[in-house]
Amino acid sequence: MIYPTTRAIGLAALGAPVALFCGVYISGVWPLAAAWGAAVTFMVVLDGLLAAPRRRLEAEVTAPALLSTTAGSGALTVRLKFGARGPEKARVAIQTSANLGAARDALTIPVVAAQGIATFALKARRRGEGVIERLWTRWPGPLGLAYKQHDVADVARFPITPDIAGVQAEAARIFARDSVFGVKLQRELGEGTQYQTLREFQGGMDPRAVDWKQSARHRVLLAKEYRTERNHPVILALDTGRLMSEPLAGSPKIDRALNAALLLGYVGLKVGDRIGLFAFDARPRLYSHPASGAKAFPALQRMASKIDYSSEETNFTLGLTTLGGELDRRALIVVFTDFVDPIGAELMLENVSRLARKHLMLFVMFQDDELEGLARAEPLTPGDISRAVISDTLLRDRQVVVTRLRRMGVEVIEASVDHVGPALITRYLDLKRSDRL
Repeated sequence: MIYPTTRAIGLAALGAPVALFCGVYISGVWPLAAAWGAAVTFMVVLDGLLAAPRRRLEAEVTAPALLSTTAGSGALTVRLKFGARGPEKARVAIQTSANLGAARDALTIPVVAAQGIATFALKARRRGEGVIERLWTRWPGPLGLAYKQHDVADVARFPITPDIAGVQAEAARIFARDSVFGVKLQRELGEGTQYQTLREFQGGMDPRAVDWKQSARHRVLLAKEYRTERNHPVILALDTGRLMSEPLAGSPKIDRALNAALLLGYVGLKVGDRIGLFAFDARPRLYSHPASGAKAFPALQRMASKIDYSSEETNFTLGLTTLGGELDRRALIVVFTDFVDPIGAELMLENVSRLARKHLMLFVMFQDDELEGLARAEPLTPGDISRAVISDTLLRDRQVVVTRLRRMGVEVIEASVDHVGPALITRYLDLKRSDRL
């Protein structure tokens, strides 16, 4: 379709005073005023026909593979190819989804040799799936009186993930601090449970590892050597219900839980385990089977970007029962959740006790610094006393639930926002070294 430009509208408007003057004072020449409008219309149509044809336009869109909520901007590149005959300039505009923004949503670019490039700076507003919903391209004809327009819907989709750069930096810092790689290389042989090989017994080796039968056969004192078992399934189970969507230190709890989960996933893949993801609120939302290898972490990122915020109450019975049915062997289940009182947590405890009979459970919860601050604050007014009493009651109720979880054999981590990631990795590595997985 052909659209008039501002220049064409201005030219047509210039004929209006002339037509009015001729209609009032020179009645014999009024057809000339009408001819002016017809001439402008003809020139607009002609300019549109002379413009670069729409069917020859090719728009190549290069979107980021993924975008992080804290890693700055990403770039969306639109390369236009008009074929043999192109305009001198073109205007490109985009429409993005609500969780994605652009520094400028429309750009005017020069076209050289029938090609032009437009680059949009994108900024993630929140986690989810970023969508370039529509792309418009318009270009004028040689006279500048008309332009043609081409639009494409659902141009690109890519995941908007939590702080991946921070995850990798934190994992590298933990590895460097704890010398995980060095420790694993030293302790991987001799302290595991999976048989590796026979070797000649040497001083310092565990005498219980001597294989007397093979030693008698070979007439050399031989000892069994073991290696730490790998390939354990680790399930990152995220409660995405109403309580986890509430803010904590400026960000929703679920976003902070995802950062810790991805940190554990990154480390777990590095040490050879298989990582899966499970999310649930009123019903199960997604499940990915445990996977390992170099491609598993990008897939984990994409799955994490699909986890949305929810206002529904968490159904632990349905969520944990569904997860238990998906697992066919013993696994480490890391549950990221929150609760308010023992009555609301009763169903959670009942279902956790069933899973804990077969699987190793690890609960991760955030300390509520604001609540603890209210409980410890010096009371100056009657209102301060009421808030302190209520806060202390909630904290004691929470500890009742934590104590019951530990009595079931469930591992529990309760740490502040800044320390939950390192605490989780430390506990995970301790569980591996003690062969509890």
